[in-house]
Amino acid sequence: MSDELLVVRCQLGERDALAELVRTWHEPVWTYVRRMLDAERADDVTQEVWVAVLRGLPRLKEPGRFAPWLFTIARRAVADRLRAEYARPEPQPPGPPDDAFEAALDRAELVGALSALPVRERDVLALFYLEDCAQICGVPVGTVKSRLNRARRLLSEHLTRKGYGHELA
Repeated sequence: MSDELLVVRCQLGERDALAELVRTWHEPVWTYVRRMLDAERADDVTQEVWVAVLRGLPRLKEPGRFAPWLFTIARRAVADRLRAEYARPEPQPPGPPDDAFEAALDRAELVGALSALPVRERDVLALFYLEDCAQICGVPVGTVKSRLNRARRLLSEHLTRKGYGHELA
Protein backbone atom coordinates (compact mmCIF):
# COMPACT_ATOMS: atom_id res chain seq x y z
CA MET A 1 0.00 0.00 0.00
CA SER A 2 1.34 3.46 -0.84
CA ASP A 3 2.39 5.93 1.82
CA GLU A 4 -0.11 8.41 0.45
CA LEU A 5 -3.01 5.99 0.98
CA LEU A 6 -1.74 5.06 4.44
CA VAL A 7 -1.55 8.74 5.40
CA VAL A 8 -5.10 9.38 4.20
CA ARG A 9 -6.31 6.35 6.14
CA CYS A 10 -4.44 7.64 9.22
CA GLN A 11 -6.09 11.02 8.79
CA LEU A 12 -9.43 9.21 8.78
CA GLY A 13 -8.54 7.66 12.14
CA GLU A 14 -7.59 4.11 11.12
CA ARG A 15 -5.19 2.77 13.76
CA ASP A 16 -4.05 -0.13 11.56
CA ALA A 17 -2.87 2.33 8.93
CA LEU A 18 -0.84 4.23 11.53
CA ALA A 19 0.73 1.00 12.73
CA GLU A 20 1.68 0.13 9.14
CA LEU A 21 3.13 3.59 8.54
CA VAL A 22 5.27 3.30 11.68
CA ARG A 23 6.38 -0.23 10.73
CA THR A 24 7.42 1.01 7.29
CA TRP A 25 9.22 4.19 8.34
CA HIS A 26 10.53 3.57 11.87
CA GLU A 27 13.84 2.00 10.85
CA PRO A 28 14.71 4.60 8.15
CA VAL A 29 13.93 7.41 10.61
CA TRP A 30 15.95 5.78 13.39
CA THR A 31 18.85 5.21 10.97
CA TYR A 32 18.88 8.88 9.98
CA VAL A 33 18.70 10.03 13.60
CA ARG A 34 21.37 7.49 14.61
CA ARG A 35 23.73 8.93 12.03
CA MET A 36 23.46 12.25 13.83
CA LEU A 37 23.37 11.03 17.46
CA ASP A 38 24.40 8.02 19.55
CA ALA A 39 22.04 5.02 19.85
CA GLU A 40 20.46 5.99 23.18
CA ARG A 41 19.70 9.53 22.09
CA ALA A 42 18.56 8.21 18.70
CA ASP A 43 15.93 6.06 20.44
CA ASP A 44 14.65 9.06 22.41
CA VAL A 45 14.64 11.45 19.46
CA THR A 46 12.99 8.90 17.17
CA GLN A 47 10.22 8.54 19.73
CA GLU A 48 9.87 12.34 19.78
CA VAL A 49 9.64 12.29 15.98
CA TRP A 50 6.74 9.81 16.06
CA VAL A 51 4.93 11.89 18.68
CA ALA A 52 5.30 14.93 16.41
CA VAL A 53 4.09 12.89 13.43
CA LEU A 54 1.05 11.72 15.37
CA ARG A 55 0.21 15.31 16.30
CA GLY A 56 0.86 16.76 12.84
CA LEU A 57 -0.52 14.03 10.60
CA PRO A 58 -4.11 15.32 10.67
CA ARG A 59 -2.86 18.67 9.29
CA LEU A 60 -0.64 17.22 6.52
CA LYS A 61 -2.13 18.74 3.37
CA GLU A 62 -0.10 16.72 0.84
CA PRO A 63 -0.17 13.03 1.85
CA GLY A 64 1.98 12.16 -1.17
CA ARG A 65 4.86 14.15 0.38
CA PHE A 66 4.88 12.16 3.61
CA ALA A 67 8.55 11.05 3.41
CA PRO A 68 10.05 14.54 3.02
CA TRP A 69 7.68 15.83 5.73
CA LEU A 70 8.69 12.98 8.06
CA PHE A 71 12.41 13.54 7.58
CA THR A 72 11.98 17.28 8.02
CA ILE A 73 10.46 16.54 11.42
CA ALA A 74 13.34 14.17 12.19
CA ARG A 75 15.90 16.75 11.10
CA ARG A 76 14.35 19.42 13.32
CA ALA A 77 14.14 17.03 16.28
CA VAL A 78 17.84 16.22 15.94
CA ALA A 79 18.70 19.92 15.67
CA ASP A 80 16.62 20.71 18.76
CA ARG A 81 18.35 17.94 20.74
CA LEU A 82 21.82 19.04 19.66
CA ARG A 83 21.04 22.68 20.41
CA ALA A 84 19.88 21.75 23.92
CA GLU A 85 22.92 19.54 24.54
CA TYR A 86 25.47 22.03 23.25
CA ALA A 87 24.16 24.47 25.83
CA ARG A 88 25.25 22.06 28.63
CA PRO A 89 28.89 21.30 29.54
CA GLU A 90 30.11 17.88 28.39
CA PRO A 91 30.86 15.37 31.21
CA GLN A 92 34.38 13.90 31.34
CA PRO A 93 34.81 10.09 31.34
CA PRO A 94 36.10 8.72 34.67
CA GLY A 95 38.99 6.29 35.21
CA PRO A 96 41.84 4.92 33.10
CA PRO A 97 41.15 3.62 29.57
CA ASP A 98 40.96 -0.07 28.72
CA ASP A 99 40.39 -1.85 25.37
CA ALA A 100 36.62 -1.39 25.45
CA PHE A 101 37.10 2.21 26.45
CA GLU A 102 39.61 2.75 23.60
CA ALA A 103 37.08 1.36 21.11
CA ALA A 104 34.43 3.67 22.53
CA LEU A 105 36.87 6.58 22.22
CA ASP A 106 37.48 5.73 18.55
CA ARG A 107 33.73 5.74 17.92
CA ALA A 108 33.34 8.91 19.97
CA GLU A 109 36.11 10.52 17.89
CA LEU A 110 34.20 9.75 14.69
CA VAL A 111 30.97 11.07 16.20
CA GLY A 112 32.90 14.11 17.39
CA ALA A 113 34.34 14.62 13.92
CA LEU A 114 30.84 14.45 12.45
CA SER A 115 29.64 16.86 15.11
CA ALA A 116 32.43 19.26 14.16
CA LEU A 117 31.07 19.52 10.62
CA PRO A 118 28.82 22.46 9.84
CA VAL A 119 25.17 21.47 10.30
CA ARG A 120 24.31 21.75 6.59
CA GLU A 121 27.13 19.42 5.56
CA ARG A 122 26.40 16.99 8.42
CA ASP A 123 22.73 16.88 7.34
CA VAL A 124 23.64 16.11 3.74
CA LEU A 125 26.18 13.49 4.78
CA ALA A 126 23.66 11.77 7.05
CA LEU A 127 20.85 11.95 4.50
CA PHE A 128 23.01 10.98 1.50
CA TYR A 129 21.71 7.42 1.27
CA LEU A 130 18.16 8.26 2.19
CA GLU A 131 15.36 9.08 -0.21
CA ASP A 132 14.56 12.69 -1.12
CA CYS A 133 17.70 14.26 0.38
CA ALA A 134 17.35 17.43 -1.70
CA GLN A 135 13.66 17.78 -0.83
CA ILE A 136 14.23 17.17 2.87
CA CYS A 137 17.05 19.72 3.04
CA GLY A 138 15.05 22.11 0.85
CA VAL A 139 17.92 22.69 -1.60
CA PRO A 140 18.66 21.81 -5.25
CA VAL A 141 20.37 18.50 -6.07
CA GLY A 142 23.55 20.37 -7.10
CA THR A 143 23.73 21.94 -3.65
CA VAL A 144 23.38 18.49 -2.07
CA LYS A 145 26.28 17.25 -4.16
CA SER A 146 28.53 20.19 -3.29
CA ARG A 147 27.68 19.96 0.44
CA LEU A 148 28.30 16.21 0.40
CA ASN A 149 31.68 16.75 -1.24
CA ARG A 150 32.58 19.45 1.32
CA ALA A 151 31.36 17.31 4.23
CA ARG A 152 33.51 14.37 3.12
CA ARG A 153 36.55 16.62 2.70
CA LEU A 154 36.08 18.29 6.10
CA LEU A 155 35.54 14.96 7.84
CA SER A 156 38.62 13.48 6.19
CA GLU A 157 40.73 16.51 7.16
CA HIS A 158 39.49 16.34 10.75
CA LEU A 159 40.23 12.62 11.07
CA THR A 160 43.67 13.07 9.48
CA ARG A 161 44.52 15.89 11.93
CA LYS A 162 43.53 13.59 14.78
CA GLY A 163 45.88 10.90 13.44
CA TYR A 164 43.33 8.47 12.12
CA GLY A 165 44.44 8.85 8.50
CA HIS A 166 41.02 7.97 7.10
CA GLU A 167 40.37 8.96 3.53
CA LEU A 168 36.75 9.47 2.56
CA ALA A 169 36.06 9.69 -1.15
